[in-house]
Amino acid sequence: MATQQPSRRAFTGLLTAGAGLLALSACSPASNTPSTAAADTPTGSPSPTVTATSASPAVTPTDVAATPLPSATPSSAAAPQFSLTDPTSPWVVVNKHRPLNPQNFVPADLVQPNIRLAVSGEASLVNSTTAAAAEKMFGAAAAEGVIMTLASGYRSYTTQVATYNGYVASTGQAAADRASARPGHSEHQTGWAFDIGDGGGACSFQPCFAEQPAAVWAKANASKFGFVVRYPWMFHETTGYFYESWHLRYVGVEAATDMAARGIATLEEYFGLEAAPDYL
Repeated sequence: MATQQPSRRAFTGLLTAGAGLLALSACSPASNTPSTAAADTPTGSPSPTVTATSASPAVTPTDVAATPLPSATPSSAAAPQFSLTDPTSPWVVVNKHRPLNPQNFVPADLVQPNIRLAVSGEASLVNSTTAAAAEKMFGAAAAEGVIMTLASGYRSYTTQVATYNGYVASTGQAAADRASARPGHSEHQTGWAFDIGDGGGACSFQPCFAEQPAAVWAKANASKFGFVVRYPWMFHETTGYFYESWHLRYVGVEAATDMAARGIATLEEYFGLEAAPDYL
């Protein structure tokens, strides 16, 4: 079981041939900062420095039993409905328009899953539901000869503040917003998401990871275990981030398989929410 920290992600140009676009990353670990995890910040236009606050319990959700639009209703009429705003909900949608509430949310049930790790500390944690599903998925992949690693899991608000501030200090806020989520706007803080690596160690957090066995297998099979590739190819105008073949998000088997069956690529579309290409 590997416990060493993965190499820090560099900004990568290219996701569209010849376009010279910089890869926007909700997951990118910090560059030249004390932390190796990625960041997110409060809503609105923050000053270059964000101040961390102590964690507080989740607030009462404002849309419990939120239902997708008729065109995106899960195939089973008995499918459970969950909040789109409560961070303890598997259907919470976090993006550049939808910060966590509270922004310094801390999952109450963080655990280290029994899978191959490429990280240690808080980055090796996810919530208990995600951990159980990940163990099943990693086991199924291994049975088919594909070795996955957990490359980055939970990231606290404090970690995100340090990371984002480091980016702002070194590159400016505009560039920081292209490279990392602001504190309070990251799925990693919810415990419902994590990044995978390939057992061979190639292309971690790089566009070429999409061609590695772990990414190929996950794209084809993750929905069977309740996961979606949260930032799919060519949907950056909806999600706010270019393709991240390594970033998996747990939404439950019913929703994930329904999305796959009907070719719905993003949570924004599935739940009838507005696109979030930039911060408000």
